[in-house]
Amino acid sequence: MLNLPQNKKIILFDGVCNLCDSAVQFVIKHDKKDVFRFASLQSEIGQEIIKHIGIDTQKIDSIILYQPGIAYYYKSEAALEIAKNLGGLFSFATIFKILPTALSNVIYDYVAKNRYKWYGKKDSCMIPTLELKSKFLD
Repeated sequence: MLNLPQNKKIILFDGVCNLCDSAVQFVIKHDKKDVFRFASLQSEIGQEIIKHIGIDTQKIDSIILYQPGIAYYYKSEAALEIAKNLGGLFSFATIFKILPTALSNVIYDYVAKNRYKWYGKKDSCMIPTLELKSKFLD
């Protein structure tokens, strides 16, 4: 059984992707209500969560938002749910929900497919600073 923090939404991200790392830093900076926790897809806990919810990482390799016991979202739906939860001006991003999910996922997949080429890749996952360590699951 997974031991996950209560009442937190977990963002699983590609830990070696520079774009994903920037997105995580952005969310941390704007997460004023302390809604989110983070784990890389490559981490042990990330792999346990993926196995628990039954996602095929051959098809989804970028971002997953998991609300333990409630739901999970991936690709464009995850990005829009994260924006909605950040509140303020970011919640306006939900206007993109008017687009069919298939169309927004095509755009999402295009960026995801090219993310290493455009933004680069790290040799290893980021190591959070002491101030941020509590935001990341081990």
